[in-house]
Amino acid sequence: MTDDQQSREAVAPATRASPPEDGTDATGLSRRGLFGLALGAGATGLVVGGGAGLAGGAAYATAQAQAATNAAAPGDGIHQPGITTPVQDHLHFAAYDMMARTTRADLAELLSDWTYAAARMMQGLEVSATGAVGGSPEAPPDDTGEALGLPAGNLTITFGFGPSLFDERFGLESQRPAGLERLPAFVGDDLDPLRSDGDLCIQACADDPQVAVHAIRNLSRIAFGRATIRWSQLGFGRTSKTTAAQATPRNLFGYKDGTANILADDTAALDDHVWVSASEGPSWLAGGSYLVARRIAMLIETWDRTRLAEQDRVVGRDKANGAPLSGGDEFTAPDFTATGAAGEPSIDARSHVRLAHPDLNGGVRLLRRGYNFVDGTTDLGRLNAGLFFLSFQRSPDRYITVQRSLATDAMGEYLRHVGSGLWAVPPAPAAGTSIGAGLMGA
Repeated sequence: MTDDQQSREAVAPATRASPPEDGTDATGLSRRGLFGLALGAGATGLVVGGGAGLAGGAAYATAQAQAATNAAAPGDGIHQPGITTPVQDHLHFAAYDMMARTTRADLAELLSDWTYAAARMMQGLEVSATGAVGGSPEAPPDDTGEALGLPAGNLTITFGFGPSLFDERFGLESQRPAGLERLPAFVGDDLDPLRSDGDLCIQACADDPQVAVHAIRNLSRIAFGRATIRWSQLGFGRTSKTTAAQATPRNLFGYKDGTANILADDTAALDDHVWVSASEGPSWLAGGSYLVARRIAMLIETWDRTRLAEQDRVVGRDKANGAPLSGGDEFTAPDFTATGAAGEPSIDARSHVRLAHPDLNGGVRLLRRGYNFVDGTTDLGRLNAGLFFLSFQRSPDRYITVQRSLATDAMGEYLRHVGSGLWAVPPAPAAGTSIGAGLMGA
């Protein structure tokens, strides 16, 4: 981020007010997008309207110009929002598959419609100009209305492209980044294919859960006839931070999580570990990143019956203050050579903090944005709960390196990886274009 971008004047907090009256929003959604809002899956086969791409890009550029407000957090104009943005408290994540017989033109149109609608919602506006209370009373409203009157809530919407999108259906085979393949199997995997992968993904984060749910709900309506949700996940209680002003949160095991996360103002670390450079892959991905999502079930009841000293040993940190067991405070660097009174290592060789540390992984660091989840109870009456792990890195190999290092992690006794996915996250669209324009125009 440049100094100029960091110093932009903040604007007043956005709320879900009436849309602009200049008429530009009326053509912001394609004809199919508008009929998708009204008719759902019945919208397939409708004639495509023109002009959506330019309107979508213009709306997104407006959202980008509102950077660094407390109520709308659209990003820095270069990278998509929802990566280095201060981590919000709530998440709604969804993976989508393109429908059978859809074409490249359908995909491009959908991305244009999503760009336009996302830009409006990140500004605190309704999904289209006619909104939830305009238009014909004899037709369903364009916007579902549950966010009316709510502030934008720091809503960010982040889009990603999965490996399966790059096939003969859309003629994108030559544009697939070399590392964009389905993640390999890891120790501890028990993956549900119905909760893994997807052609496309959307990460919606907000301070208000209803705002995040509203975003995914309306983007899914717009997609009717072109894409369907493959799986989704709600999250609460962030398990990381991206600014020094944020306190380190705790995961459902009760430990501070994300102490050593990459922060938004560490531009050198972001360039080294998060952003894809122009020399690393196809030009459409330069300035973007790769997103890994892992749904990790925690064996809560087993963990809760484990003595505190063993919990500390497994994690490698003090549960109360987050300090490494080698001493100091939360932010003291772990000393893996330190020993206790009996000569044993202060930090166990199989502890999570040691095996995940950059010193043991060739210096690799990940930018994490995970969330806790509780999806009711299992058939045995146990909490169906865990960590929805999200990380951004400049190449999939970096995540794979760390995850393979965790093969002997003592914490693995208390975890099961039940969902997984990898997506390429393009940079923010330029004015007058849509998300992924560089890819679709290739």
